[in-house]
Amino acid sequence: MSDDIREKVKEYYSKVTVDDNGKMITHTCSCGEDSVPAYLREILDEIPEGITSRFYGCGSPLPLALEGCTVLDLGCGTGRDVFVASKLVGAQGKVIGVDMNADQLAVAREHQSEMAEKWGYDNVTFIEGYIEDLAEIDSESVDVVISNCVINLSPMKEQVFREIWRVLKTGGELYFSDIFADRRVPDDINSNPVLLGECLGGAMYIEDFRRMMTRVGWADFRYMSSTAATIDNPEIEDLVGNIQFSSRTIRAVKLPDLLEDICEQYGQVATYKGGMLGSPHYFDLDDHHRFFKGEPMLVCGNSCAMVQNTRFGKYFDVMGDRSVHYGPFSGCGNAPAVSGGCGGGCC
Repeated sequence: MSDDIREKVKEYYSKVTVDDNGKMITHTCSCGEDSVPAYLREILDEIPEGITSRFYGCGSPLPLALEGCTVLDLGCGTGRDVFVASKLVGAQGKVIGVDMNADQLAVAREHQSEMAEKWGYDNVTFIEGYIEDLAEIDSESVDVVISNCVINLSPMKEQVFREIWRVLKTGGELYFSDIFADRRVPDDINSNPVLLGECLGGAMYIEDFRRMMTRVGWADFRYMSSTAATIDNPEIEDLVGNIQFSSRTIRAVKLPDLLEDICEQYGQVATYKGGMLGSPHYFDLDDHHRFFKGEPMLVCGNSCAMVQNTRFGKYFDVMGDRSVHYGPFSGCGNAPAVSGGCGGGCC
């Protein structure tokens, strides 16, 4: 069954990649483009049209502070995010793109030397393979894993997240955009090759996703954005009925010894010092934790660990430790509501 689903997805994306039109039939896998920040748009303007016209994503899963990092892009397709990440990590960094579709990888590889000449270095590797099996990637060797509207296509999602956990270093980050559903998607939709390819069949129910993340090891993860996914195809809308889909971008940091399943109060205060490319005046940890430069913020233990014990640590001053516990932290809410238009854990 799993192989059958993967073959359906592979065939669907091969068709749209080699077709002269090169377009999906819904807008589900192309929403979120308006949210791309200005500093990334400048880089995207340098990416050849042959790559961008056949790239299908639902967000902009490229976090800040990637300089010198090893980045792994799961389901990299024609390589748009790989080449953007290549520019962001710089000559001292490395980017690995994994995809099962040979036709899409052919587009990426066709432009690899051109992009290397443009950036002035070649730090990119493409691997044809499945995101559920990252055997070519060493354990604890990756700083950041990104993915853009691809994990929903996998028939073995928990295995994908277990592999991500394995390859990430302690303090490393999963940062991905994907399509989610407000309920469990029925089997007839999940097995429909068109609905699968359009990222509707296979969409994760948000509560099952939360439970899965907990099983794998992420006691806390954060939503960066949660917005209604646009279909804009009456026939497809009729097939999915009343299911509500959303495009969400998620940050999950691998800190197994520090993150707790609720926000706890230790009296810690974190201050953003500035200095990150693309974030001169404030830093968004998630969709409701905005650290303004120079302004101290009282934070829970989890939020403090996420900015102190990761690559973000050099950009923050932190006061306090976990030597005294004051009970649950009252400053965090629940997962965010979905907003209109295109775009966990404890807070």
